[in-house]
Amino acid sequence: MVQAQNPQHAVALPAVDRVLRLPAVQALVAQYGHTTVVHVVRALLSDMRQEILDGAELPAEATCEPALARGIRQRLDTTMQPSLRRVFNLTGTVLHTNLGRAPLPDEAVAAVQAAMVQPCNLEYDLDRGGRGDRDVHVEALLCKLTGAEAAIVVNNNAAAVLLTLNTLALRKEVIVSRSELIEIGGSFRMPEIMARAGCRLHEVGTTNCTHLADFEKAINGRTSMLFKVHASNFAIVGFTAGVSEEELGVLAHSHGLAFGVDLGSGTLVDLGLHDLPHEPTPQDSLNSGADLVTFSGDKLLGGPQCGIIVGRTELVARIKRNHLRRALRVDKMTVAALEAVLRLYRQPETLVQRLPVLRLLTRPLDDIDRLCKRVAPAVARAVASAAEVGIVPCDSQIGSGALPLERLPSQALALTPLKRGRGEGAALKRLAEAFRALPVPVIGAVSEGALRFDLRCLENEREFVEQLGQLRLGGGGVET
Repeated sequence: MVQAQNPQHAVALPAVDRVLRLPAVQALVAQYGHTTVVHVVRALLSDMRQEILDGAELPAEATCEPALARGIRQRLDTTMQPSLRRVFNLTGTVLHTNLGRAPLPDEAVAAVQAAMVQPCNLEYDLDRGGRGDRDVHVEALLCKLTGAEAAIVVNNNAAAVLLTLNTLALRKEVIVSRSELIEIGGSFRMPEIMARAGCRLHEVGTTNCTHLADFEKAINGRTSMLFKVHASNFAIVGFTAGVSEEELGVLAHSHGLAFGVDLGSGTLVDLGLHDLPHEPTPQDSLNSGADLVTFSGDKLLGGPQCGIIVGRTELVARIKRNHLRRALRVDKMTVAALEAVLRLYRQPETLVQRLPVLRLLTRPLDDIDRLCKRVAPAVARAVASAAEVGIVPCDSQIGSGALPLERLPSQALALTPLKRGRGEGAALKRLAEAFRALPVPVIGAVSEGALRFDLRCLENEREFVEQLGQLRLGGGGVET
């Protein structure tokens, strides 16, 4: 044994080997492996030794088997906990970029699992018995759903824009309205993406007004294409003017130029049919004269992270021959998930029920209100020592750059700290931290002096309520 070096303390620390031989620890070795448990045991004993050297008086039971096993398990749980974890998104933003955007339907999850655990014909043509193209698994579906002649999938929409411009406008000019030179999430800006694509940005018009004549005057011998960017994450209101896709398509084609449209957060259905605000679709842009359209797969479409390019056969074929395509291609799991999601769109009668994004966006207000009333008492009991709980109206937002001014009526639980005035901010912070520390972290939003949980996206009610018993409120609150 290792004796405490301060004679006033009688606690002696056991050797690592002795701890490892304890039956409770042997069970942990079987679960986590010998190497991992040895590291944790050494770290625990080292910390206990340091406490003794610092003058702490450890209780005699600190070295008994139950206490040691409990301390080791707690450290193992922390050490082995994955960094990427499930959370409850109760922020009020349905497509939350920081929380993974679109949840996938069961069909996509099953398809991904099948692709992960066994070989598949990702790039193998079963009919010819030779090498195939991974886009073939989704291209026909995309063409059927959008009316495009051809399609290609890359790893996100920024990559789709980059690959399109690099293929069609390398060392040439691309004309874009100044009002559409947007910045997307993570400080990625359209002008920088265009520069990295190797083309020269030729911006026309002003921040609030751009006219067809501005595009016409800018066309010259170096022009390769006209490009329109859907300003999905902001809106300009007041005295404004823009050029329609129909007008730009006619102008581009009259000069023998390509016309491309970046829709950003793409949707394959008319959201107006589901009582949601209208968002342009790839079908709309292609029908308006666009030669190529780029959009995301993991936003309003409700699929995995990817970028989709649809359009004319000859232009898509050129894009497919670009060597950058290999650096930007998607893996088998993405292909599997996207194919499964696209197949759901072939059954519009059941799409809302089976596609989580549409199901959450169209969730009836009465349903959310009833959910709040069922859940509120359990939340109130869990935070009784620190906050009072009320049900308040709120507005959800779609998120991920889609329809930034549109709001969806919803209901939220408002957790207001009992401690008001000075210290109220710290109490709110502790509340938010306590909910984030739950086995499945709960992420809300602080607004108007309360921690708010918009329940629009809460579908697993039982799991949410059952874990409230593990909520721990410190720093002025009590453990519940």
